Amino acid sequence: MTRGRRRAQAFLNPLVEEDPLSADPLSRAFSALADPTRRDLVARLTLADATVTELAAPYDVSLQAVSKHLRVLEGAGLVTRGRDAQRRPVHLEAEVLDLMTAWIERYRRQAEERFARLDAVLAAMPDENSPAPNPPAAETRRRRTGGTT
Repeated sequence: MTRGRRRAQAFLNPLVEEDPLSADPLSRAFSALADPTRRDLVARLTLADATVTELAAPYDVSLQAVSKHLRVLEGAGLVTRGRDAQRRPVHLEAEVLDLMTAWIERYRRQAEERFARLDAVLAAMPDENSPAPNPPAAETRRRRTGGTT
């Protein structure tokens, strides 16, 4: 990237002062999972731990590219790399997924409560297509006779 382009990017984002990777854990996790390849890696790691080579097998990319994706997931706290003799398995850390799930669940409940209130308001409103309710018989007689029954 040229120096001029770097200045232009800095000029276009004057309010962004913090590196996305240094943001809070929830933001890092959602950011890491924004990429479909990383989401697929996480999905595969839910089944079992795997090495970088095993994880890279179904993709038409280099081991380095998969390692880069794993570094992003690792930086977000979603995975860790262990050591098992010569093997270096990648392990999914479920705690961050639990944090994400709790955050989503809180807002899902709030949205459902709003929809339930809206449903109640809509149910109380008269339907435009249904005929108006008939007035009681006594009221009809009053109108015909001029107010006396």
